[in-house]
Amino acid sequence: RDFNERCAQCSEVNWGLTDGGRYYCRSCHNVTERTREVVNTDFMTNSRVQTISKGLKQQEKNDGGCEWYICEGFQLVLKKQVEALEALGVCPQMKDEILCNFWRCYLQKSKQAYCKRPAGETVKTLSVCESSTDVDSDPERPSLLHLLSLSESEGDLQTDCSFASSVSKVSESTSVYSGSVDGSLYLVENQKEKLRMTMPMTLSFCYMALLWVREPITLSELLRFVVEGHIPYLNVFQHFPEKMKLCGLDLKIFCVESWPVYEEVFNKMHELAAFLDLPRFPDITESCFLHPDMLCMKYLMEANLPDELHNWTCRVVKKIGIGEVDFLTLTPGNKSTRKVKYDVLAAAVIVVVLKLLFLLDDHYEWLLSEFAEERNKNNTEVCTFYSGGPYFEFKKWYEVVKHSLDLEQKKLDEERAKYLWRCEKPLFYSVKNKSKVLKRRQMVMNLQNQFGKLSGSVQRAEKPNPSSFQLSWSEEKTNGSCFHGHSLKGVLQAKRGLLTAMNPDYWLCTVKLCNENLCGHLAHYREVEFPQSYHFVLGLFSFLLRIQPSYIHDEVCMIEHKLFDKKLCKKLKYNTVLRK
Repeated sequence: RDFNERCAQCSEVNWGLTDGGRYYCRSCHNVTERTREVVNTDFMTNSRVQTISKGLKQQEKNDGGCEWYICEGFQLVLKKQVEALEALGVCPQMKDEILCNFWRCYLQKSKQAYCKRPAGETVKTLSVCESSTDVDSDPERPSLLHLLSLSESEGDLQTDCSFASSVSKVSESTSVYSGSVDGSLYLVENQKEKLRMTMPMTLSFCYMALLWVREPITLSELLRFVVEGHIPYLNVFQHFPEKMKLCGLDLKIFCVESWPVYEEVFNKMHELAAFLDLPRFPDITESCFLHPDMLCMKYLMEANLPDELHNWTCRVVKKIGIGEVDFLTLTPGNKSTRKVKYDVLAAAVIVVVLKLLFLLDDHYEWLLSEFAEERNKNNTEVCTFYSGGPYFEFKKWYEVVKHSLDLEQKKLDEERAKYLWRCEKPLFYSVKNKSKVLKRRQMVMNLQNQFGKLSGSVQRAEKPNPSSFQLSWSEEKTNGSCFHGHSLKGVLQAKRGLLTAMNPDYWLCTVKLCNENLCGHLAHYREVEFPQSYHFVLGLFSFLLRIQPSYIHDEVCMIEHKLFDKKLCKKLKYNTVLRK
């Protein structure tokens, strides 16, 4: 009743008092900086005392939060991600039987749980707590021994024997620079030996669990589902319980402002598997979705290529031995075996087959296309009699696929450009700036609502349903531009009872492979040094897998050297003799 000023937001005079003594508008819930002055004569006459005191500051500092640790935050992230995978159709056993065991093993190996906490780390944590609070804390704390299963509820973050559960007189905020207990130490400590947890590593955990249960989801699909928003990753901390306050250094750990990178997630997965001392993974057999024969069939359909190419991909896979169980199955810690990227390997096999049949030198494939076009026009009945379908025209296929690819690429670029990186939950890097950030965010939301009412609110586009195929082709939808049933008779010839390629030549991407450990690649890829047809095919599969073309080029070079190993050895020996 004593405060009659109008609200700056809604111009109403309808004030109430918060627990801290500040005025807030009951109409728009705007909180002002003004506080109520109270006259208290219980202990001193004629003295006026404001309600702002040290106790109020401590209450604002606490803000109803609880003590939590970085590993608990990552546990919630993993829980959200695996639940999203279950919604996509992954087997329910992956959550508690596989991923949860991996996570517990990691906590034990990194000495964050299920072990006796080193005394040095306890002292460091206590020193940070004592330096940031006015309340004395308990000097003796039991070690963090148990973490809840990933199936437990979000709100129940307390552990049986954790730091947080055993302390009754602890500061409301353990550090000025972070809301978590160990946020400040997490970034300072050198944890190379422990393999420090990061946000990309959460996806490595998920992919490792998917690989263990041999689910039909490749790493490229997993990352694409993340970008499309089907799997929580960007701004996932918004799903944290209200008691877990994030500020300062916590945001550097959990706030992600970039898309996950294939190579980083892949390498971290292998580091994790070796760090956890995991045994040999379940065998990747011919009936498994991750086998090259199965993946080649999928990518041939998505690339709108003839079904007959699958016979040639199977022949290449069998000839060079990349379909063997020992080659495909992951054995952690075995440095003698090459790390297999199942999706990239299958795409590279298709590229090699296209080079075998069409050469892809910007000349031969167009000659074959003109021949096939002429045969299709002049003798459709004969073509149908011999192959059951028209001859495959590389030129027509190129035009159809390029048109669709350009449209999808443009759509993807627009979606990424319009993506709002700022999360709905306000972020603040220090406790001092919290009130300013909240006030600024409230002001922005009010302005957006007002402008939305004036101009008409624009509804956000709904997320597309998750699908394993980005490009779909069928005769009904594409008006005859589906090439799945087309024949390869125009590029094959019968020789000794077998169909062989009419093309007797083949050009290698590189004669000598680089050291992958030193250079990072088996071969260097520069677009200007290779034919445009080859670059287009690489770009097509690069879009489907959402990776750089250079990674597919590496696998192509590896397959070529396995396929032409004897001829390369003879050529290298011949060149050595000539030099001598």
